[in-house]
Amino acid sequence: MLDKNKLRAEWVKKGLTQTQVARVIGVSAKTFSLKLNKGVFGSDEIESMINALDISDPMNIFFAKQVTL
Repeated sequence: MLDKNKLRAEWVKKGLTQTQVARVIGVSAKTFSLKLNKGVFGSDEIESMINALDISDPMNIFFAKQVTL
């Protein structure tokens, strides 16, 4: 499960906008928004974001565990 808030924090930390991150992975801003809302990115897109945003702990963002009670 994607942790959207942590992903947003990573691009804000780098001084990027959502639109700029969309360009990095090769999709339109609208497509990026839809993927973000659904929490579904392809492996190539994830790899591009990890590299571009220099994410040190991608498992914590892209494969976050859903907490259930």
